[in-house]
Amino acid sequence: MRNWSSWWLVVVILLVIDLYVFNALKFIVHNNSDRSKTIIYTIYWTISVAALSFIIAFPRSQYIETHIILRNYVFAIIVGLIFAKLIASVFFLLDDVRRLLLWLMAKIFPKTGVDFTDEGNRISRSSFLSWSGFALGTGLFASLLYGFSNKYDYKVRKVKLAFKNLPPAFKGLKILQVSDIHSGSFTDKAAVERGVAMIQKQNADLILFTGDLVNDKADEMEDYMDVFNKFKAPMGVYSTLGNHDYGDYTSWPSPEAKKENLERLKKIQATLGWRLLMNEHVILEKDNQQIALIGIENWSAFGRFPKYGRMDLAYPGTEKYPFKILMSHDPSHWDAEVRVKYPDIDLMLSGHTHGMQFGVENPYFKWSPVQWFYKEWAGLYEQGKQKLYVNRGYGFIGYPGRVGILPEITVFELV
Repeated sequence: MRNWSSWWLVVVILLVIDLYVFNALKFIVHNNSDRSKTIIYTIYWTISVAALSFIIAFPRSQYIETHIILRNYVFAIIVGLIFAKLIASVFFLLDDVRRLLLWLMAKIFPKTGVDFTDEGNRISRSSFLSWSGFALGTGLFASLLYGFSNKYDYKVRKVKLAFKNLPPAFKGLKILQVSDIHSGSFTDKAAVERGVAMIQKQNADLILFTGDLVNDKADEMEDYMDVFNKFKAPMGVYSTLGNHDYGDYTSWPSPEAKKENLERLKKIQATLGWRLLMNEHVILEKDNQQIALIGIENWSAFGRFPKYGRMDLAYPGTEKYPFKILMSHDPSHWDAEVRVKYPDIDLMLSGHTHGMQFGVENPYFKWSPVQWFYKEWAGLYEQGKQKLYVNRGYGFIGYPGRVGILPEITVFELV
């Protein structure tokens, strides 16, 4: 009952936002013809009622829950509409507060002769703020719709990393990192295959996958086994688990079913030809010189994500090797444990954040809302002799698109 009460509270809040935005819309179009206003109002409420109806039906409908395209795209459009209205509402609220202050000033100082209204302005402040709110809200919504076309627009990022303690035999080593495949979200197998073909064209010496192969269930990989088994590299393909791989975000008929799902996912990675590292390390050798590759299960500094990772199991035995690479899905692990307790780990590779699949990136500026939660969220970070790289993710989850933060294939060259 508590869950249903919360759900209906959300619906009521969204309806209040709809009414608030509609009130601003009426102000903006008040000079339009009656016919024009009728058309605009009808379109507004048709979309709003449809969105509210979907939200009401969502927890009750098994059909919506089991159809990926309907669930992801419609839900993303609705969330986009909500955020657009929220952004617009900020401007409307600023205007309402401004007008309230003007009204109070007029009441407090009625005989000063000062004009506290917008009268005489070529464009009233109310119109400016209202139009600004609608423009920004519409711009956000349009960008989210545009982002649907970018979700398979894979970008190869080439990064050179210099380490003084790198054994000479490993100079020029090419490591390819892939992260966050999320096969349960895919709806275009040919597009995914094009991305894998791009990976193989890099001719990397070593391929590392840093977790989240699926969204929830191992059977999400059924249609993609013949795609990802094409990962090949002379020094091997190694992988770790991410927070989604454990099935923690879906319901299971029993604890045994959940455990069986995880075991099946492990077998899938073995069938693909990947060596899954579960709180352990392996030694990579070249020309009689060696480095250590460490892989741990998911470990997050945030309580809402699991801490299955065990550095106390994976690290021992690597002390004698001059260079160490750590595969750890969640980048918050770096500041919380790795830099504090393991200062001789030279390079940590992570994923998890996806760059929130939304943001701005150019040579001079990088921003995404995810940075309010993660200090290290995309690209290369350095502290002293240690380096962390956060991959922006190969796949997507939730929002079936990418705005500004494109899916990534990373190729490192050690120098």
